Amino acid sequence: MHLVDQIKKAASEALLSVYQVSVPAHSILVNATKPEFEGNYTVVLFAFVKELKLSPDALGEALGNHLVASYPHLFTAHNTIKGFLNLTIADAFWFECLNNANNNTVANNGKTVMVEYSSPNTNKPLHLGHLRNNFLGWSIAAILEATGNKVVKTCIVNDRGIHICKSMIAWQLFANGATPASTGKKGDHFVGDYYVKFNDAYKAEVTGLVASGMTSELAEKEAPIMKATQKMLLDWEAGDPAVLELWRNMNGWVYEGFDVTYKSIGSDFDKTYYESETYLLGKDLVEYGLTKNVFYKKEDGSVWIDLTTDGLDEKLVQRKDGTSVYITQDIGLAQTKQKEFNADQSIYVVGDEQNYHFKVLKLICQKLELPSADGIYHLSYGMVELPTGKMKSREGTVVDADDLVAAMIDIAKQKTEELGKVKDFTEQELETLYHTIGLGALKFFLLRVDPKKKMIFNPEESIDFHGFTGPFIQYTHARIKSILRKANAQDTAITSQPSTPLLPLEKEVTIQLEQFNSMLEDAAAAFDPSKVAIFIFNLAKTFNALYAEHSITNAETEEKKILRLQLASLTAQTLKKGMAVLGIPVPERM
Repeated sequence: MHLVDQIKKAASEALLSVYQVSVPAHSILVNATKPEFEGNYTVVLFAFVKELKLSPDALGEALGNHLVASYPHLFTAHNTIKGFLNLTIADAFWFECLNNANNNTVANNGKTVMVEYSSPNTNKPLHLGHLRNNFLGWSIAAILEATGNKVVKTCIVNDRGIHICKSMIAWQLFANGATPASTGKKGDHFVGDYYVKFNDAYKAEVTGLVASGMTSELAEKEAPIMKATQKMLLDWEAGDPAVLELWRNMNGWVYEGFDVTYKSIGSDFDKTYYESETYLLGKDLVEYGLTKNVFYKKEDGSVWIDLTTDGLDEKLVQRKDGTSVYITQDIGLAQTKQKEFNADQSIYVVGDEQNYHFKVLKLICQKLELPSADGIYHLSYGMVELPTGKMKSREGTVVDADDLVAAMIDIAKQKTEELGKVKDFTEQELETLYHTIGLGALKFFLLRVDPKKKMIFNPEESIDFHGFTGPFIQYTHARIKSILRKANAQDTAITSQPSTPLLPLEKEVTIQLEQFNSMLEDAAAAFDPSKVAIFIFNLAKTFNALYAEHSITNAETEEKKILRLQLASLTAQTLKKGMAVLGIPVPERM
């Protein structure tokens, strides 16, 4: 049981014992004590003052006295400040925490959670926005798994539609038979270039038609390259062999490129779905919804749902020609995934521009009474922008994921060489180190911000060895491992309570170590990796303060040396665990 839960349980028992009032432990609010007050944890009393008809000070004094007397192994002192009961935790408890730290195991909670992320299009390479999506999805999956859930990581690839045909038409018009192999270009980059070429050609054709007297609106419809693209989409849907062959070839080039990027950034999936295989899903659910009066049919034959009573609007679920729309496909895929994996919860990691879509998806699934409905959760995240502003794929102004990773590795190399501490590394070790630091900086910077917030990415700021960054934590871990190596430290345990009390920084590190698992549970509940990033940064900062103020290997006494070596070892382990669920390795030396 986490310490906060123990305090809640003790407070609940104290209220029952002193005042004969039954208060569920989970309803009692316990926070870390503010730095300006004495104590470690604070019980908020206001919820009980009115019912007990006591002043906050009287209530705090009575409860505090009872807790210290009844739980001497847990509490040593208390004080009450304006309705807040501040409790000081016994050193004996902290020593017990340190010795039991390696025995903490997480049991499987029996829940299966599906996390869908990445969702690339096969007409362009992954870019900076995709990186935030991939890092969020992978990290949420790792955090959920670390807290006892069975996790299934999935991806839906958008491999069909008008956008895909744009790259295909441009390749037919401008490639002269070129391939990634003949040009030496990575497949997804190769295909993405033709998406940009399409847009350039389309703009030129529209401009020419407008110059000849056509309205802009009509020109956009009548541009020959657009009409050819629309015909290609119809041919694809009709199963034209030549179109399908080109589609398979170009998608194959893209998948080869994606695989290289995913391997480089550490992203993987248990199951990949393809829109070309799922776009017809959901039609049977439209028929079912009509029989249940969830949907209704208009005179033109189109099928709709009226969500105005839910604060939304009317939504088309099937066109008058009988073809599906995106929401229909998503309903069908939600049902398919539920049948396949029987997940208790299905998390969709998708940008906040799709907030409305996922509200509608969940509502429709609930009205259809699908088993998957209540478990649908949209992990909405803000877009990533650069200091120069937004990115646009069709104009070729996006920050390519591969280019960004390569740039981060170069910056890591430059910064590491400036420190001058890797002269004894082999070339292979240096290459691994630069990739570890560069990618770690990128992941940490994108994950340290609350997912719901928009953010601006600054590569130079992300790799500062002294700031709120991944490299700062990596460097702290490597420093601790160096200390332990020099001390020839084995796994040590405090066999008896030291004769001197914990110093403030020793206690602060110990408290943070104890809080790691409860923080991880909070991060899992909120689907928020930034909680982990902030926590491990603060832990690294506190340990560095301890190391700067108190010697470890030359401690005042042998028992202090053992204590601090144990704090160092547990801090390194905790930093490694925290970084691991963010998808970031920590070097043993750097």
